[in-house]
Amino acid sequence: MVHRILIADDDLEIRQGAAELLASLGLEIVQVEDGGAALDFVRAEFAARRPLHLALVDVHMPGPPNPSDRRLDGGLALFDALRGAAPKLPCILWSGASSDAVADWALRSGASAFLRKPVAARLLRETVREVLEAHWNRAG
Repeated sequence: MVHRILIADDDLEIRQGAAELLASLGLEIVQVEDGGAALDFVRAEFAARRPLHLALVDVHMPGPPNPSDRRLDGGLALFDALRGAAPKLPCILWSGASSDAVADWALRSGASAFLRKPVAARLLRETVREVLEAHWNRAG
């Protein structure tokens, strides 16, 4: 089975670069540019019973409308919504400008990993492989 990865990031170049890198591992990549589109996509995929194996979520991007926790914004609100909509979907959060407190909160709240941009290609590949192995017992 090919693993399907969702990349939610509002920076087109970063999103496409990550998609190309991860597609080279044999993964199927879906790209969205904001939290609303990401949440809609995940809900539709789960409703249709199509597998989705991992979400890579940018912390600083437009989030889903009407977040369940008004204290959260952007990718953190998306992560919170994904925990409700798809609790078994592993999430890797990444950011170029988040504090250690944000990273700690994300990891305590169930994120599989937190990466800081710019992320070395090797580290991104290794982290994705490790999360897939941990959650699905094999990497793509």
